[in-house]
Amino acid sequence: MLDATLKTQLKAYLEKVVQPIEIVASLNDSPKSRDMEALLREIVSLSNKISYVEGSDDSVRKPSFAINRVGTDIGVRFAGIPLGHEFTSLVLALLQVGGHPIKFDAPVIEQIKNLDGDFVFEAFISLSCHNCPEVVQALNSMSIINPRIKVTTIDGGLFKDEVESRQILAVPMMFLNGEHFGQGRMSVEEILAKLDTGAGAKKAAELSQKEAFDVLIVGGGPAGAAAAIYAARKGIRTGIVADRFGGQVMDTLAIENFVSVKETEGPRFAVALEEHVKQYEVDIMNLQRAAKLERNEGEKLFAVTTESGALLKAKSVILSTGARWREINVPGEKEYKNHGVAYCPHCDGPLFKGKRVSVIGGGNSGVEAAIDLANIVEHVTLIEFGAELRADAVLQRKLYSLKNVNVIKSAQTTEVHGDGKKVTGLSYKDRVSGETHRIELAGVFVQIGLIPNAEWLKGTLELSPYGEIEVDVRGETSIPGVFAAGDVTTVPFKQIVIAVGEGAKASLASFDYLMRLPTEETEALEKAA
Repeated sequence: MLDATLKTQLKAYLEKVVQPIEIVASLNDSPKSRDMEALLREIVSLSNKISYVEGSDDSVRKPSFAINRVGTDIGVRFAGIPLGHEFTSLVLALLQVGGHPIKFDAPVIEQIKNLDGDFVFEAFISLSCHNCPEVVQALNSMSIINPRIKVTTIDGGLFKDEVESRQILAVPMMFLNGEHFGQGRMSVEEILAKLDTGAGAKKAAELSQKEAFDVLIVGGGPAGAAAAIYAARKGIRTGIVADRFGGQVMDTLAIENFVSVKETEGPRFAVALEEHVKQYEVDIMNLQRAAKLERNEGEKLFAVTTESGALLKAKSVILSTGARWREINVPGEKEYKNHGVAYCPHCDGPLFKGKRVSVIGGGNSGVEAAIDLANIVEHVTLIEFGAELRADAVLQRKLYSLKNVNVIKSAQTTEVHGDGKKVTGLSYKDRVSGETHRIELAGVFVQIGLIPNAEWLKGTLELSPYGEIEVDVRGETSIPGVFAAGDVTTVPFKQIVIAVGEGAKASLASFDYLMRLPTEETEALEKAA
């Protein structure tokens, strides 16, 4: 199943295996079992430290396989054939079960080791989901560090009956000891925060003890990363506090317009951003969402309070909190989120194979989603509020060439319908005739643009009518010493390359501001005069 190039690369990786591994296959008579066996035997042929055996345990899913460290209870299980986006997860599992070091920070590893209890995780994924590998790799690594954590990764496209019975309409979807645990991209720190509930308060208290920063950057997307790099290179004390490092880029699939990078994917780009930032002395405080910005005149410092209760101080602040997917805000949307209402066609599209779905939005993202889904589902109905689609002409031509796509314009979505468990349809109003129509379908993909993450700043500084932070040509806000950059601001054209430039500009402006702050000596001279 692996081509010659991939086999050569995999063989080189497997040379890093230091402890013997046993692959235990649980197979049946299906074609997928034969494919799985072929893949596993290819892997075994590439390393003398890996053996293969067929198991007889009828309690596990078939086809599936476990990767076990011989003579221990350390191992992970894949129910499905982990190719596509999950091939990296397979390679990492082989290496880590085989004794290759896990690249987590020491405190994280210690926290995983100290978890008290037995944790049985089931992670449902799709092979086309670019958000799933982070969850799979985090859980697998945790299970190798702490054998009381057991993990099975399940390809939802292969185990359709189970997906249907559990009403899984979004991936990644995680269950812990049979109960729903979470969905969507989650880092190891986020998973730990849910398992170790006392860790949040402890972390907040630890952060509050930090000395004041020269510049504190709020938000870890492209703008925040660029701001941190430019600030750190000036030799000033720099910190980043972020809800999720990488920001919305983590939910982006193809990136083909970042100058000098021909093609990459959002998660890979986000990792590169973080690695670049870590080359400098930047204090990264992840999983901390800002809740309040204040000015302490007595200390002449800004104070940022997080939702966890941490209090961080700084001489200047750069706000780069980005934006998130805009919701349609109609009855049924929230009730059926992840149960038929979705925002990532690449991740969740395969779960709707052979079904009828709709896409809300006629811009580039909406039309691209409809084209993508048309290759998977039975039929796509694209609903556009305006009289015409707003997508690029080349995308519209492709869309209209597809026989299983219907476009409805001048239509306002009014309600998402469901049976209490999953989506069954939606209603829309014809904005020309005023008539209301209902469409029977299984999924609704919302693609109507972005909303800035600036609600927490309302009443603190100037925001535009659209909720964006008002900035001048230097990136300065209505409060001297507070700057902003990226998609959260009024700067037009929400693009990664623009966010990076704006982050650098705001950082340089912040440094210029800091250089002009009066020192204790100059203040004393002014008072004496």
